[in-house]
Amino acid sequence: MASVCFYFQLHQPWRLRRYSVFANDPFYFDDAANEQILRKVADKCYRPTTLKMLDLVKRHDRRFRCSYSITCTALEQLQRWAPDVVDTLKELVDTGACELIGETSHHSPSFLFSKKEFDAQVTVHQQKMQEVFGVVPKIFRNTELIYSNELAHHIAARGQHKAIICEGVDRLLGFRSPNYIYVPPASETDSGPIEDRRVKLLLKNYRLSDDIAFRFSNRAWKEWPLSAERFAEWVNQINGDGFTCNLFMDYETFGEHQWADTGIFQFLDALPKAVYDINPGHNQFLTPSQVLECSDPVGEYDAPNWTSWADTERDLSAWLGNPLQDNAAAELYRLEEPVRERHAAGDPYILEDWRKLTTSDHLYYMCTKYWADGDVHKYFSPYNSPYDAYINFMNVLDNLKIRAGA
Repeated sequence: MASVCFYFQLHQPWRLRRYSVFANDPFYFDDAANEQILRKVADKCYRPTTLKMLDLVKRHDRRFRCSYSITCTALEQLQRWAPDVVDTLKELVDTGACELIGETSHHSPSFLFSKKEFDAQVTVHQQKMQEVFGVVPKIFRNTELIYSNELAHHIAARGQHKAIICEGVDRLLGFRSPNYIYVPPASETDSGPIEDRRVKLLLKNYRLSDDIAFRFSNRAWKEWPLSAERFAEWVNQINGDGFTCNLFMDYETFGEHQWADTGIFQFLDALPKAVYDINPGHNQFLTPSQVLECSDPVGEYDAPNWTSWADTERDLSAWLGNPLQDNAAAELYRLEEPVRERHAAGDPYILEDWRKLTTSDHLYYMCTKYWADGDVHKYFSPYNSPYDAYINFMNVLDNLKIRAGA
């Protein structure tokens, strides 16, 4: 039986205001721009898509299921400027057909620089999910699906999550399919049989995911226009060569990246019935935890180097690798301990300000790639160039450094 596992990333960063080198105030974030963007995306995506998800769950008697990771930075903005979306998300979670996924609270690449900060942000996120939605996530996804064996072993040692969502990278899979459950290589503390490993791995089927997230409205694509029935045929082909079709994507796919006039909402509306009808009794929708309950792992997925779901390289080059990014990241994390000390000494805002700067988007804006990946980076960036992004970020960081006494 093929199980469709929908996972959506819901994230918004706190974008910086234009901060001059001569500025000396501690107000770094552009509330007006952040509000405008959040309200726009809520109107185009969050509100209609979440209502649609709730409708699909109810219409199909909770047989339609999905999952979300919601960053604390996005949740704070939703609570401030679109609280009705939070209410609908709560209603969706309360159906039992929607699972919340754990991650870093501020959508940061902190594991690469500070495991102490990584652990702190994971804990902050757990607490916020319990506070707002009444659940503690049992599945983990790192920021932008940044993953390696090292991360898996760390999560296993923490003992709070039973699986990690990550990219199904061709060069690591070889001839194998992403449509199975895997485990990381054995470690000193987790070396039993694969079915008994503490942490399992759910790999993104990037081909089918990207058919929806990126290619859906591409009129040059040979499969355009994509119908729910055609997509259901592809899902059904997994039967006999896998157990799960992991469709992982940005939530903004629906209505923001793929506009309503592309037919994306009609596609989503028709998809569950199409999946059920293409091969009755042989296809279903499951949450990540339910996938783990239905199938056992089939082997190890060895990721000695860092992978992600970004760009064609599926590595860290969207956020790190050029001199701008590397310098900004190094200077940012060099302030971690001075910021903590200043926070403990009585500055109630400095730690949260610093954490909002750890959000990966700020490094993403500094990417200097060209061609197709460069176009994607420019689409998301509020800056005219990566160099403008770097200068503005470093101006803010210089002020934070003064506040921290570093």
